[in-house]
Amino acid sequence: MDKQSMQSEMSSYIGKLLRDHFGKGPSSVFVSIEGEFLTIYLKDFLAPMERVLVGQKNDKKVDETRDLMMRELIPDIKATLRADTGINVDTLYYDWSLSRQTGVLIGVIKTDNPDKEGLKSYKHKDAVHEEVEKMSRKAEKTPASIRSFLLNERTLLIERNGILVAIEKEMINAGYEQPLKISKRRLEKRLLNLASLETILGTSIEDVFVDWDFNKDRSYMVLILKP
Repeated sequence: MDKQSMQSEMSSYIGKLLRDHFGKGPSSVFVSIEGEFLTIYLKDFLAPMERVLVGQKNDKKVDETRDLMMRELIPDIKATLRADTGINVDTLYYDWSLSRQTGVLIGVIKTDNPDKEGLKSYKHKDAVHEEVEKMSRKAEKTPASIRSFLLNERTLLIERNGILVAIEKEMINAGYEQPLKISKRRLEKRLLNLASLETILGTSIEDVFVDWDFNKDRSYMVLILKP
């Protein structure tokens, strides 16, 4: 199966899966497979009950419910992608922008020889890393390492390793992973200097998503750029 066919099949599958489990699926699902990464960008994804909660400023309830649902769905998503497309997803990350009714799934593909040839280089990468480092330093600490890849003209993916501080590790060990993740998302998005990044990149940033694998002390951030 070629890449375009895989992307089309994934788009249909994810749209139906979310519709079946949330009562309403996204109106658009954009799938991109580049190198070792799979990204799925969702638009117009907010169920009727969620819309009511967001209108009542109960975003936290929606975040908590979606987090529980995704934990149940991720094993099925991995198994289906492996069976239908041959893509073996090692870790699947996710985040939402409830105000914009958008979301993203980020899959790290398990492979012995990741193909980085298709990953687009972009200008001012060091300056982008510097801004991300500033934000990380304010929120937690300076990351041990930062990588970033322009997966396509709209998707900039940023990987950080080694960012958890001691108190966060204690909270995770004590079972407070979910509230910590929700709080960290809001904090980092608030601290990220979008105006500076837009100046560096020379384009508008439409969405920001961030998620973590606390066991690996790794985070992925996705910036959705205006093409």
